[in-house]
Amino acid sequence: MFCLCVFLQLAALERQIFDFLGFQWAPILGNFLQIIVVILGLFGTIQFRPRYIVVYTVWTALWVTWNVFIICFYLEVGGLSKETDLMTFNISMHRSWWREHGPGCIRRVVRPSSPGILEDYSYVSVTGCIIDFQYLEVIHSAIQILLSLIGFVYACYVISIFMEDEDSFDFIGGLDTYSYRQPPQEHVELKPVKPVGK
Repeated sequence: MFCLCVFLQLAALERQIFDFLGFQWAPILGNFLQIIVVILGLFGTIQFRPRYIVVYTVWTALWVTWNVFIICFYLEVGGLSKETDLMTFNISMHRSWWREHGPGCIRRVVRPSSPGILEDYSYVSVTGCIIDFQYLEVIHSAIQILLSLIGFVYACYVISIFMEDEDSFDFIGGLDTYSYRQPPQEHVELKPVKPVGK
């Protein structure tokens, strides 16, 4: 579980960095929650706390759903458009960082020559990309889904092991027929306790 959590954390951190560079606030929030819940699931595994692992499994189902939505968003499935400001909560007009900085992309900044336009406003032209930015985002989400599904299966397995251990656990001298304790005596000898200070 530890190695899987490390891979999940590295994938979430890598994605978090590029979402920060693109000012995409919705994915930033989702990645942050993913990082926290993976730490919680790891803690639950190490400390034998099945409830924490249950929280992790529920979150994993939500995380897979979120990543499926991101895939649909960037592939423009079902009326979604990657040109909207949905990923930035309509706060800004930022887009995916990969749009201008993907592998092989040549970025040119063109300053407007019209007299009524502000000087710092510019148009960015991107050409020569080996792979379009939406496919890079889809690949990131697909990797997250794959790792999350493996984590979900493993978490269910760990929960079942913890539940079996909890059912079979017996305290020393508990209800089992074989006990380390001696058989109970019929009469218990009581001795008076002397008060302290007299």
